[in-house]
Amino acid sequence: MPRKSKKKKKEGPMPVTGAGLIRFFQDETRGIKVGPVAVILLSLFLIILVGIAWLRSYGLIPFP
Repeated sequence: MPRKSKKKKKEGPMPVTGAGLIRFFQDETRGIKVGPVAVILLSLFLIILVGIAWLRSYGLIPFP
C-alpha cells in the first residue's frame, strides 16, 4: 500500500488558545489609540445625534 505524502504547510500553525491570539494582536502599531469604552460611547453619541436630526427633519421635535 502506498503511503500518502504529507504536504508541508507554508504558514505556521495558529495558536490553540485565545491567549495566543491576544499576544498576536497586541503588537505596537502607529496611529490613534482608542479604548473600547470610548468607541462605544462615541457610537452611542452618533446614534443619538442622527436620531435627533431625523426626528427634527420630520417635525416631531420642534426647532428652538
